[in-house]
Amino acid sequence: MSISEAFIAGGFGMYPTLIAGVALLVTSIRYASRPESRYVPLLLTLGLFTLFAGCLGFVSGVITLLRYYAEMKSGQEPIILYYGFQESLHNIALALLLTTMSTLAASVGAWRLARQAQAAAVPATLPAR
Repeated sequence: MSISEAFIAGGFGMYPTLIAGVALLVTSIRYASRPESRYVPLLLTLGLFTLFAGCLGFVSGVITLLRYYAEMKSGQEPIILYYGFQESLHNIALALLLTTMSTLAASVGAWRLARQAQAAAVPATLPAR
């Protein structure tokens, strides 16, 4: 299954997850290139928003699946449940992918910020001769 097929299979919940995840990724890359502590609250809220959007997409997909499954005739295969859950899980997978990539970028920024703080804390004194 290609990425575009997985996105389409995930349903409408993929759109808010993608928007939040891309905003998170852009902010994380910005933080990695120019680490400033003012970005941290934004990174946290966008990360949570991305994960919650993915979870909401999953839950709404399962609700839709169960509603249609309840309307099916009793002779049909229950395998439709497996396909429905698999499609709903695309929302979670996208959220986890975007937050993982963003966390890697944010980790670089946090490392750089820690090095900057350490360099500023070390006194720049030369030994007296």
